[in-house]
Amino acid sequence: MLKTTKMLLAAAATTALMAGASWAEGLITIIVTDPANPYWLTEGNVAKATAESMGYTANLSAHKGDTNVESQMIDTAITNKSVAIILDPANADGSIGAVKKAVDAGIPVFLVNAEINQEGLAKAQLVSNNAQGAALGAEAWVAAMGEKGSYVELFGNPADNNAATRSNGYTTVIGQYPDLVQAGKEVANWDRTQGYQKMQSLLQANPDITGVISGNDEMALGAIAALKEAGKLGNVKVGGFDGSPDAVAAVAAGEMEYTVLQPVAVFAAEAVKQADSFIKTGSTGAASEKQLFDCKLITKDNVDKYTAPFTLSE
Repeated sequence: MLKTTKMLLAAAATTALMAGASWAEGLITIIVTDPANPYWLTEGNVAKATAESMGYTANLSAHKGDTNVESQMIDTAITNKSVAIILDPANADGSIGAVKKAVDAGIPVFLVNAEINQEGLAKAQLVSNNAQGAALGAEAWVAAMGEKGSYVELFGNPADNNAATRSNGYTTVIGQYPDLVQAGKEVANWDRTQGYQKMQSLLQANPDITGVISGNDEMALGAIAALKEAGKLGNVKVGGFDGSPDAVAAVAAGEMEYTVLQPVAVFAAEAVKQADSFIKTGSTGAASEKQLFDCKLITKDNVDKYTAPFTLSE
């Protein structure tokens, strides 16, 4: 009887250990910007799924661009004894304090999608190669425009370095074509509703434009809605940036010329893998803190190779 009891206890212990495997590695806190945007939704979901597949538990939350909320979420991550934090920072300057707070508490931080303006705090900063992607998109847009016309630009969130990097990339390419004239430029903060509203205002001031180049897909989709409403979409070439499912559908439908795919699904997973490596070995395994991931162009010619959100098969 005693032997049987010992065997049962041993079996129960083994079962408990197996059940606990999913949380044995500790908690990884994942903080993104806003899952209402499919880009950030994918970023958070991929990071969470990757962490859980590697034996961690994962908490996923969103700061929605508010540095105060971000700071509170970092406090929670510290209180919960997170073994790592995956963070899409709210502000290139304003998020430095939150990252420093986590680092001072002994928690390694891995930044995704956006950078902070200080190196040496985060263990890694993994972002799309925005300059390369902007040039890729601008070249496709210039070709669609026939190298001439009047156009407007929709600019992202000024607190995010990606907005300026993309805009500067557009200017570098478009500036080579003197017959392309910018008639207006508005900040629409990566948001579809703001893109729609700003496009309405831009159209009122510039009714004869023939092109719109946008810092992301959400703003571009808002612009498309405004152009449709005004009966002008057929005469205006629109370019986006992100590779979101709705934008890809717009490309397939002929409403958008192209979108630049950001490999968010790739670097979100890679950030978790580097966190795991650092936790276990003290090294991310990467050659540098800042790491760039090249973007890809999606047009009608390859839209059928879009196999999952933000994923283009070769």
